[in-house]
Amino acid sequence: MSSRRFLVTFVLALCTALPISAFAAYPDKPIRLIVPAAAGGAADVLMRVLAARLSVQMGVPFVVDNKPGASYVIGTMELVRAPADGYTLGYGSVVSLATNRSLLSKVPYDVDKDLTLISNVLRVPNILAVNNNLPVRNVNELIAYAKKNPGKLSIASGGNGTTSHLGGELLKSMTNMQMVHVPYKGATGAINDLISGEVQVYMENSAVLGPYAKAGRVRALGTSASQRLSNYPNIPSIAEAGVPGFEVISWGGIIGPPGLPKEIVDRLNTEIRSALANRESRERFKSLDTEPSPSTPEEFRELSHRETEKWAHVIKVSGAKLD
Repeated sequence: MSSRRFLVTFVLALCTALPISAFAAYPDKPIRLIVPAAAGGAADVLMRVLAARLSVQMGVPFVVDNKPGASYVIGTMELVRAPADGYTLGYGSVVSLATNRSLLSKVPYDVDKDLTLISNVLRVPNILAVNNNLPVRNVNELIAYAKKNPGKLSIASGGNGTTSHLGGELLKSMTNMQMVHVPYKGATGAINDLISGEVQVYMENSAVLGPYAKAGRVRALGTSASQRLSNYPNIPSIAEAGVPGFEVISWGGIIGPPGLPKEIVDRLNTEIRSALANRESRERFKSLDTEPSPSTPEEFRELSHRETEKWAHVIKVSGAKLD
């Protein structure tokens, strides 16, 4: 009888110890990082910076896998269906974690039930720019030109539901401008068409559009932050330039599939904080006009809830929709 009890006790102890040893070994193979946006966009560029640092810290490759489309839904759903083992992670942003709830008639995932929020990573403003041949030099001139030519200007976005899209809709609603929204599947096509003049106006993350403004290939009129950006001291904020109260900030971080074990969440959160505190990473983010902004999982979820409410109001007032 005693030997049987010993055997039962041994088996129970072994079963209890297995998850602990498994977590202690994590990670022991490459980690896939799904970015539900096109290559070359702000999300892709910034996540590759983070992935490179995490690879060094954790000793395994972080492989960025771009899965663009359907307002971040395609890539996010792939993450929802992934095993909860910590080897498939994703990028969750204001789009997938907030605005989609109001812009889409039906979102196929529940942020609170179908995703594990690990840590916010970044905050980044947008830049409002125009084609160099458009005869406007500042925000007020753009507003005046658009009102004299209602519906004749096209405003690009990096995709439906992005802050590029909604920032433009908010600007139109606050100024009574009529411009035609032209959504693209990522920033690259939008920037190319802005340069060529196929579209005349574009608001996009400074990390992506900023270099083109610095090179003089497009004309920057304003930024969407409440204050001027240190990297662009000569560009006024849109609020300063004639639209008081205007502010749009993109944000995003690392998320996982549902049911991701707390031990893995805590490990990843610690590693992300360390990566964002790294001097080289911070300088790289700064060069891309992006503020590192780590958080606890709870703070990340609270941010998602607050922004959901904010953008629901903006969407309702502006009449923005997925077209």
